Amino acid sequence: MPIRWRLTIFNALAIGAILVLLGFALHFLMREALLSGLEDTVQNRAEAAAMDLEDREDLEELASGEDAEELTLDGVFVVVRDEEGNVLAQTADLVGGPAAEDTIWRQAARSGEPASGTASLSGQAPELVHAVPTRTEEGSTLIIEAGKSYEAVNASLAAFRTALLIGLGVAMLLSVIGAYLLARAALSPVENVVTAARGISDEDLSRRLPVSHSRDEIGRLATTINGLLARLEAAFARREEALTRQRSFVADASHELRTPLTSIGGYARMLEEWGLEDPAAAREGVAAIRRESERMGGLVEQLLALARGDEGPPPRPEPTDLAAVAGDAVHDARASADGKVSIEYVAPEDPVSATVDHNRIREAVSILLDNAVRYTPEAGKVTIRPFQRDGLAGLEVEDTGAGIPEEHLHLIFERFHRVDEARGDAGAGLGLSIARQVAEAHGGRIEVDSTLGEGSTFTLLLPGERGQSELPEERGLGRRGRPIPERSEN
Repeated sequence: MPIRWRLTIFNALAIGAILVLLGFALHFLMREALLSGLEDTVQNRAEAAAMDLEDREDLEELASGEDAEELTLDGVFVVVRDEEGNVLAQTADLVGGPAAEDTIWRQAARSGEPASGTASLSGQAPELVHAVPTRTEEGSTLIIEAGKSYEAVNASLAAFRTALLIGLGVAMLLSVIGAYLLARAALSPVENVVTAARGISDEDLSRRLPVSHSRDEIGRLATTINGLLARLEAAFARREEALTRQRSFVADASHELRTPLTSIGGYARMLEEWGLEDPAAAREGVAAIRRESERMGGLVEQLLALARGDEGPPPRPEPTDLAAVAGDAVHDARASADGKVSIEYVAPEDPVSATVDHNRIREAVSILLDNAVRYTPEAGKVTIRPFQRDGLAGLEVEDTGAGIPEEHLHLIFERFHRVDEARGDAGAGLGLSIARQVAEAHGGRIEVDSTLGEGSTFTLLLPGERGQSELPEERGLGRRGRPIPERSEN
């Protein structure tokens, strides 16, 4: 059953129960008021008749005199009895005559106090009877009874019940209609929400549910669902962006792997067809195959390093002297540069302490040095400076290369991005992505500062030893005022 009808039935039953209880209460109050009025009338007439009797000697005058009409208004009758119950005077003919059974007067005669009760004296029985004992001048006791039939009270109650039942029926009908309209008005925002929700699909998450009243329950529910939709839309956008980057990554990786594979395949066919007969050609082919296989192996290692950083275990930090790590990396870089580029190591006065994964930080420092050497022309200079200040550990790698164009600054950390595509020895464009990944895995970052024609400076910043200092939340600027490039996931 729909909630609208359930609310309608519940509200109608609740209102109906209240109306029934109210009807019973009104009927009871009406009955008590009518009976109270009847009792007051009968009691007042009996007492008035007793007072008149004291002023009169002839009982017949009481029953038929001028005051009889006043005493018998509204259908009240008066009866005068002696101590034996004999009727001495009456304003109406009693049923069964003077000997009719009546215990009300007996109670009054015995107790000497007024008594009330129900009896059947007149032709409109039953009646409410009130008996008042009084003494005459001769010392005898008379009982004055005044009575009135319940017929008028019962008729009034019957008319009241009829009106009350009709009123209750009309009120119940109106309550059902009102409850239905109220339920429909209360649930109309839900209908609007349902209609709007049906129009939302995974292809269009930009739509939002209508919020009529933001402070009521339905408004808060719609607001909460809108927040959920916003998060879902952002999640789907990130998912689509991730899929796009993944497709681009796969395409770029395939392209990078195809080049050495094509070269290896070409030299292998040459050797198979005729190269083995020519020793010089064979040596050239074997050297090329080895060179391309080493290049492809390096690319695969870089891809594996990125995969390990994306989904692999977290770093295993330990107290490390970043200056010593930089010194070892400089030693290897000098051997690799073979004197073509000058690599200067500016040793700090004190150890540069940081709690990091030694091997992964060594990898990041080596990448920064290799990148600087690779893009620095012969006779150029690369300088590395470890430092520790404000509780942060870091190092700068500065080169005297050609610099990075402004339009490439925010892309250099993207995977497979290379500033100079024409350089065959520029690598696959994964090194800086790996270095940034390592830095961020340790809660650090890499800043870049570059000027065309002068060179570039890459700064690796890491929290200090035991993570006692955290990097500022706001992004810093390079020494020349260039902003740190935003991270872009791949």
